[in-house]
Amino acid sequence: MNRSAVYQILVGGTLDEGWSDWFGMVVEPVSQPDGHAATRLCGNVPDQPALFGILLKIRDLNLELIRVEKIG
Repeated sequence: MNRSAVYQILVGGTLDEGWSDWFGMVVEPVSQPDGHAATRLCGNVPDQPALFGILLKIRDLNLELIRVEKIG
């Protein structure tokens, strides 16, 4: 079943907040506990195909995928 859900995705490195429109999520730089730079993407994802599309964008940018978490 495909249902809308809120996801938080953490990637390595720093992305500018200007990427928010392209990902369709809030993009904000964060610091990991080990001090390395990371970026958190957070937002409502309508269904699994949309989530996979976001993950493909992350892959296409050659970003390190650290965590994908469904938070709501």
